[in-house]
Amino acid sequence: SVVTFSMFRLNLFLFTFLCVLIGSAYGNDASESYSSPVVGFSAEDVEKLSAGSTHKFDTEVNKLMSIIINSLYTKNEVFLRELISNGSDSLDKIRFHSLTNPALLGDTPELEIRLRGDVNTNTLSITDTGVGMTRDDLVNNLGTIARSGTKDFIKQFQEYSDSNLIGQFGVGFYSAFLVADKVTVISKHNDDDKQWVWESTGDGAYTLVEDPRGVTLGRGVQIVLHLKDDATEYAEEATLRQLVQRYSEYINFPIKLWASHSESEEVDLTEEELEAEREKARAAKAADEEVEDLDGADAESDEDLDIPTTRTVERLVEEYETLNSVKPLWTRSADDVTDDEYKEFYKAAMKDHQDPLAWSHFSAEGEIEFKALLYVPAQPPAGTFDNTMKKDNMKLFVRRVFITDDFSDILPKYLAFIKGLVDSDDMPLNVSREQLQQHKTLKIIKKKLVRKAIAMFQQLKREDEEGYNTFYETYGKALKLGVVEDAANRNRLSKLLKFQSSKSEGAETFLDEYVERMVPGQDSIYYIGGQSLEEVRSSPHIERLTRRGVEVLFMTDPLDEYCVQNLPKYDGSYSLVDVTKESFKLPGEADDAEAQEELESRFESLTQWLSSEALAGKVDKVVLSKRLATSPSAIVSSTYGYSANMERIIRAQALGDPSQTQGFMFMGKKTMEINPRHPIVTALLSRVEADDTSAETVSIAEVLYQTARLTSGYDVEDTGSFASLINNVLSRSLGVEGEEVELPTDVDLSTLEPEDEAADEVPAAEEE
Repeated sequence: SVVTFSMFRLNLFLFTFLCVLIGSAYGNDASESYSSPVVGFSAEDVEKLSAGSTHKFDTEVNKLMSIIINSLYTKNEVFLRELISNGSDSLDKIRFHSLTNPALLGDTPELEIRLRGDVNTNTLSITDTGVGMTRDDLVNNLGTIARSGTKDFIKQFQEYSDSNLIGQFGVGFYSAFLVADKVTVISKHNDDDKQWVWESTGDGAYTLVEDPRGVTLGRGVQIVLHLKDDATEYAEEATLRQLVQRYSEYINFPIKLWASHSESEEVDLTEEELEAEREKARAAKAADEEVEDLDGADAESDEDLDIPTTRTVERLVEEYETLNSVKPLWTRSADDVTDDEYKEFYKAAMKDHQDPLAWSHFSAEGEIEFKALLYVPAQPPAGTFDNTMKKDNMKLFVRRVFITDDFSDILPKYLAFIKGLVDSDDMPLNVSREQLQQHKTLKIIKKKLVRKAIAMFQQLKREDEEGYNTFYETYGKALKLGVVEDAANRNRLSKLLKFQSSKSEGAETFLDEYVERMVPGQDSIYYIGGQSLEEVRSSPHIERLTRRGVEVLFMTDPLDEYCVQNLPKYDGSYSLVDVTKESFKLPGEADDAEAQEELESRFESLTQWLSSEALAGKVDKVVLSKRLATSPSAIVSSTYGYSANMERIIRAQALGDPSQTQGFMFMGKKTMEINPRHPIVTALLSRVEADDTSAETVSIAEVLYQTARLTSGYDVEDTGSFASLINNVLSRSLGVEGEEVELPTDVDLSTLEPEDEAADEVPAAEEE
């Protein structure tokens, strides 16, 4: 009997131990309510569950399950986003119904989503207090897909093989099988008195049985994922925290994670610990007072001894922690959000430590509805205009669920520096990247975002001059690129451009301000391009314009001329004219054809000689200039040719190799303009009329041409020949042509006198 009793005790112990193991694998005992961390099953419950009825999946679902489970996905982590999104939808439904019937909330008024991972059992539970599902709902929603969309899903998947398609056709739940080899769903709906347990291993069948514990949820759904061996990381607190922050931070409802942390706590000392402290205090006091007789010390109180009565201990606290504490700022009215809130949200959401320069918060209504929040960073994001780098400045949300930041077409390239987000209710969850580019809704969103971004720049220009100056210094090139690329918004962008000018006194001026300062009779905006302000200010092309008080814009940025060449008219009324082109005309100047014809006739011999003899092959033609005032000559390009500045830029881009660009076809021979009022030109005319076309006269013409190239912004064609030419002219003017004079090494140069022959020639040269 003793042996029998011992065996009974052993069997009872083993049975109890087995129950504990099973209980730990499935959670706590059956008496726990929703307030418990995990709703668990007892050993008896597990037995009842295993005896539940087995059902086959719908044929289409079976195909779908096969695709999800057996195909390779780059991001299995999307499962959590999908399940949280489903929970949020369920919470939205119960919240909507409770507006007219508050009793529906019953004993579960909290609307929230709870996550709990267990690394010991490799399980993850996702629980929501939403509307829940009845038995029929579980069969229809999880066992059958009564939609033609399933075939569309399969077709799209076979075409794109993209895991982001999950959820697009309402199949987000099945993403659970990406990481789980068994999924248990516990559900309670207000319209069903019973709580049901649905379970499947993804093998084409599922079991459905009434929960043997009764109603433990109150209302809602709990999904328990039994994680695969290669997905155990999803039971870890750190991983779950990271995924919620990445995908679901702005869900409307609280997302709570079962987490552990240590807390400091003061506890009373035990009597033994107090006595030990007393002994230490007495010993210290005796040493200080050099007291040998400690009789009566026991009578001293703890206060007299100044001993601690408590100690600090660290204890592990496990509780639910809300992860999505940052509220979706863009869902609020812009009037209700402060500047500080916008700045703090930007720093937190966009991972930037600096305040933004500007922002725009708006809602779009009409054809589609969406909310957006755009920011201009203080500094351009790294690789903003590098086409090889991934752009992740803009985030796309659908119903507060993060979808992607991996799409480059939401904004044009020239606005790639903008950071922000778009939240649309009109797009499906997890639309694939390929479909995203073609989605009609996204195209409409893009158009409105561009308009709002430009409006943001315009507002900054109107309201904050200093702020706009900072913005333009940082992003001015982007605006110029926009004028080149964005024909639809070209005029709007042109009103944001600034340039230095002949009247701006070192500052930059807007084109509107230029128009206000136009002289009577002026109907064009004049500009000149060059490498530097010093170069364009001293250019001969602007001499007569500035004398007449006509303002000229200085374009020294390599993008400037590209920009204005794509802006034929400013504000639809004012042509932009390059003053270095041969088609240039002075504003307000009436053509006096008879006087001009007479002047051209007088200088015809000079212009013909220069173009056909002295400078043959170097210039296309030589004409009298109307633009020069103090300079003797200038080089101008044809109406459709490139300016000197553009030629320099194109040569640099093509590394000087004409075969690398078609642009060299616009770099042909130029027109030389001569100033009929300049003494050098009139003197040269006299020589030609006197048939003095000697080598010296030809050299003078060559110097006139080459210096015109230099002052007009062109390079000298042959620097060696040009230097020799200048030296020869200097030698002749000084009368020192001939061999070099050889000097003895001991000659004192300071006392050197010119030779008689040279000395005799110098006065003659000076007289000449």
